[in-house]
Amino acid sequence: MLTSVPHLSISNKHRVKNIVLVLSLSLSVHLPAAAAAPEASEAEIAFNHEVLECASYYQISSNAISQMNAPQMKVVGERLLQSSLDAIALAEKYQSKEQVANTLSSVKEKQLASLPNSKSLGGLMGKYKDRCKSLLADPQQRLDYWTMATM
Repeated sequence: MLTSVPHLSISNKHRVKNIVLVLSLSLSVHLPAAAAAPEASEAEIAFNHEVLECASYYQISSNAISQMNAPQMKVVGERLLQSSLDAIALAEKYQSKEQVANTLSSVKEKQLASLPNSKSLGGLMGKYKDRCKSLLADPQQRLDYWTMATM
């Protein structure tokens, strides 16, 4: 009788090890999906599109200023580049880096195509300067707008 108890104990240990192994394997298989950003809502997608329009506008403006080779404008170009990075970081709260990069690329392509040349930023500035400044100053207000608009 004593020999059967240790045998059951060893058998149970193997079962426990097997269960732990199976659970850990199943968790590792599901972890990448769990670690991925949840799917964005319609409001978040619309909001992100606006945020990425701003990111693109800031990148294009920063690049144009840096090509001017005007030392007095260097600080402005750097500030615009930082605003672009801030907008991208904001967008990545709602969508994956890949989705953000893809949308940003598409938006930037459209904005560049709308310019008469790389130095004529007047159209972009007129459309985005104030809008983007207020969006980044209070992103929650704009997200709330999109939440209501997409209900």
